[in-house]
Amino acid sequence: MIAISPKLSEFLTKATQTSDLETAFWRVCNEYLTMKIAALHTIIADYEHKWGMSFDEFSRQSREGTLKENIYSWEVEQDFWEWERADTLLRQYEDMIL
Repeated sequence: MIAISPKLSEFLTKATQTSDLETAFWRVCNEYLTMKIAALHTIIADYEHKWGMSFDEFSRQSREGTLKENIYSWEVEQDFWEWERADTLLRQYEDMIL
């Protein structure tokens, strides 16, 4: 069992408006994940708009060499890695939400 300070306990229960510390903790974690998921959806939507396709299609075209841009350019590689990161985190966070 993890011990937390009375100050943190008070903060959690006040912030979540619940007297049960475990419920308060889970509520804060779920709300955090919900905010992260919303931010990742925005990032992914921006890339989908920029490239006019989903990440799966972008990845497939990159592998097959059919992407209209040079897949070895700095911009394409950066977009690929950031988009993949956002896509992966989104799936992980959605699996974690209660």
